[in-house]
Amino acid sequence: MLEGIIIKGIGGFYYVKTRKGVFECRARGVFREENITPLIGDKVLIRISEEDNTGYIEKIFDRKSQLIRPPVANVTQAIIVMSIKKPDINCWLLDRFLLMAEYENLKVQICLNKIDLGSEEEISLIDDIYRKAKYNVIKTSTKSGEGILELRNLLKENITVFAGPSGVGKSSLLNKIDPKLKLETGEVSEKTTRGKHTTRHVELMDLDRNSYVVDTPGFSSLNVDFIEMDVELARYFKEIDNYGDKCKFIGCLHHKEPGCEVKAQVEEGNISNIRYKNYLHFLEEIKNIRRY
Repeated sequence: MLEGIIIKGIGGFYYVKTRKGVFECRARGVFREENITPLIGDKVLIRISEEDNTGYIEKIFDRKSQLIRPPVANVTQAIIVMSIKKPDINCWLLDRFLLMAEYENLKVQICLNKIDLGSEEEISLIDDIYRKAKYNVIKTSTKSGEGILELRNLLKENITVFAGPSGVGKSSLLNKIDPKLKLETGEVSEKTTRGKHTTRHVELMDLDRNSYVVDTPGFSSLNVDFIEMDVELARYFKEIDNYGDKCKFIGCLHHKEPGCEVKAQVEEGNISNIRYKNYLHFLEEIKNIRRY
């Protein structure tokens, strides 16, 4: 049998990259019986049929990580791409992506794209918010080439998911990093100021040895129902978690409780008010999910 990695899945067929090339495979029925669906990024063992040179997936190795949306396994880092303009940056949506990446315990980078369209003041504001939250912010432009080399270096020796809404320039960035990818790109709709979907399916793309990237279909919302208890939420906001153990009460939700250090740090400007308000929105959302 051959060991490989699933790089694409379409219509019940899985394309597995091995040392002998890429093979079209089907999954054994036993996986369906065990309610296991092979995912892009899964490391697998396949058996090749001599008759038609196609294969069957015999074994799926244990996953180091698993994302729900996009459905990808064994991702080692997430690069959340947002544009400063066209479409305008949406911190509420960015924080949702960050929340999911933190929940999956991934290394996270923020890529602020299309900086050629924004003012220094706008760019510095976003940079300041997320650096206070302990995130690395890479500022990029496919027009000027700024930040492209830094981004390329971050992809080495990783399985990276490029996440972000449509129109922020994920595919354009990847084409700039590796022109042989030739990913389809689209303009932002003038009427809606949203991007037109250009990435149609999830696929693991080979950039270099042991370096893969997933460019995912854009989407505009993410559920937070994977968080079971409202008290867990603060754990995934790094700056809130940092100050949370200094609160007066154990299990403080940093909302209406007295003696809350997090609220004090928001007042002092050490925690972004924008991030804090998003935290409260998510907290309410989780409470409503659990209520019903």
